[in-house]
Amino acid sequence: MTDLPGIVITGISGRMGRMLAATVAASDKARLVGAVERAGHDWIGKDLGVMLGGQANGVTVTDDPLQAFSRAQAVIDFTAPAATVEFAALAAQARAVHVIGTTGLEAEHLARLKAAARHAVIVRAGNMSLGVNLLVQLTKKVARALDADWDIEVIEAHHRMKVDAPSGTALMLGEAAAEGRGIPLEENRESGRDGITGARRPGAIGFSAIRGGDIVGEHDVLFAGAGERIVLRHVATDRAIFARGALKAALWGQTQKPGEYDMIDVLGLAD
Repeated sequence: MTDLPGIVITGISGRMGRMLAATVAASDKARLVGAVERAGHDWIGKDLGVMLGGQANGVTVTDDPLQAFSRAQAVIDFTAPAATVEFAALAAQARAVHVIGTTGLEAEHLARLKAAARHAVIVRAGNMSLGVNLLVQLTKKVARALDADWDIEVIEAHHRMKVDAPSGTALMLGEAAAEGRGIPLEENRESGRDGITGARRPGAIGFSAIRGGDIVGEHDVLFAGAGERIVLRHVATDRAIFARGALKAALWGQTQKPGEYDMIDVLGLAD
């Protein structure tokens, strides 16, 4: 049992942190060896099992990520951009696989992740589910087949507590559409329409975001042409799909060389 890869989860008290803990605990392919929270959190120094409402499991919640990472083979991280880039440097120092589900990362964050990936495996994806990654590949293929007379709109819906928009998954889908069409996304992206916006730019890839209730995640890619529409859709009803995908990535990363990867690599879906 002790030869199973050890997993550390960051942001353990959050919704995804709890789900990840349950997923690792239920797995016969990995073991939970650490749990990290921010300094000053009420859980620091306490047994994770007790904090999760169950029996003690011997994992003490810590605010010292390097100490936790040094005992692990992988770190699963669904936190915030500033925290994630700090964790990346520490995971690289510990030579642990770093699985990143954090969204809202900007160019400066990505540059720091690239530096960390010179020393360790980083698997980063805006969405860890099999279905979404299949949708990404389908989006790329459909965009490649249709010309710029077809407007592309990515429509996403999430729970009311989500703080970033468009979602990381929506951006993945937008990137896939842009790649299929052979254009840079940043130069052809439209989002946040309000007021008198004028006509849509030919070839633009649009984003629309909905926030409300407890929606786990819904993503549509709309291809709108003259007289017809194609809609590709994925609906997530259980957050556990993201946790299972993240664990799969952590296990897959054990046999890879240092570098940056995504779920397309993990699932073997690359063209």
